[in-house]
Amino acid sequence: MSRRQVGSGRRFVDSGNFPFASALHHKSRSSPLLSIGLVVLGALLLIAYAYGGPGLFRGNKDVSRIEGDYTCTAEVLRAIPILKKAYGDNMRKILHVGPDTCAVVSTLLKEEETEAWGLEPYDIEDADATCKNLVRRGLARVADIKFPLPYRAKSFSLVIVSDALDYLSPKYLNRTLPELARVASDGLVIFTGYPGQQRAKVAELSKFGRPVSVL
Repeated sequence: MSRRQVGSGRRFVDSGNFPFASALHHKSRSSPLLSIGLVVLGALLLIAYAYGGPGLFRGNKDVSRIEGDYTCTAEVLRAIPILKKAYGDNMRKILHVGPDTCAVVSTLLKEEETEAWGLEPYDIEDADATCKNLVRRGLARVADIKFPLPYRAKSFSLVIVSDALDYLSPKYLNRTLPELARVASDGLVIFTGYPGQQRAKVAELSKFGRPVSVL
């Protein structure tokens, strides 16, 4: 998956092209209150961030997450041996839902007596040969998880979700969680990078009769 960074804007003040640069510079020399005001403004922003959390600047992180800059893929791969010990035979049929699903599925398929499928909630851009092969074999697909999943009930013993629920609205989160529980027969493991109010709703999965782990 390609990762594009949002380009920073040109610094007009540094280049001297900003028409009011000299005026601001003159004002800063003549008014020491301007420096104090900037310090106070910075302090207020830090306080707002501390109390508001990452969600205050969620817009920028939405872009970064979609482009693949912030994912839990590495954590998922490192957790596979731990999950195998915890779930034992229930690791035989696994569905991974999230970005970089081809990498996760490829790793899971290397485990003995393990079948794995992947569901990518975002478009797969610049997929490599391995990912294209998984798609051709029907082991990986792209689907919008805000709608019913294209699987029968209890199709998988374990469902692993990463970076797929963090930015769903409560409306779609309440639809997607039961769907994930529906296709899992033994367990549901959720990796989340930006905990918030949505995490509390995971506790409601108990009424669907599926154990859930949030990592």
